[in-house]
Amino acid sequence: MSDAIIILTEEPLTATDVINITELYGPDDDVELVLLVPADTKRHLLVDVIDQLTMLDLPGVLRELREKPDTATIRAEAQETLDSSLAVLTGAGAKVTGRVADGDPVASLTAAVTDSGARQAVVVTRPHALADTFRQDWATQAQRKLGLPVLHLYSDSGFIGDS
Repeated sequence: MSDAIIILTEEPLTATDVINITELYGPDDDVELVLLVPADTKRHLLVDVIDQLTMLDLPGVLRELREKPDTATIRAEAQETLDSSLAVLTGAGAKVTGRVADGDPVASLTAAVTDSGARQAVVVTRPHALADTFRQDWATQAQRKLGLPVLHLYSDSGFIGDS
């Protein structure tokens, strides 16, 4: 019987992310990765603007203020993120399945961990200054609900979030 690692990501996984994730288990371990991509992250506009400003991403600030994509666009973007992430993981030889998650991302993660009896949960996000500082990030929320450590990786880096 294979062990499961549940991964929640808001960003398309990169080669760096795949290395960080596949190093969580050995080559002889029978591990199945389950990838969840939220259809809607339910972010707050002011928080998103502050996050973009802390990263000195002025074009990102303007995008946050101007764009309000519809549900179909949001779902299509989540599906694209899922498809590209599955392709990168599969290309690295990982045994992986995935789906677009509806509703609250943390609730989807905790349900998937509980249902599968997963041995580990991983959250991959870009840095979120306010949520990370005030320990309201997805990994910290999931850790509180699950009662087990949740690894928080920052997308396309070797940095680990403080959850």
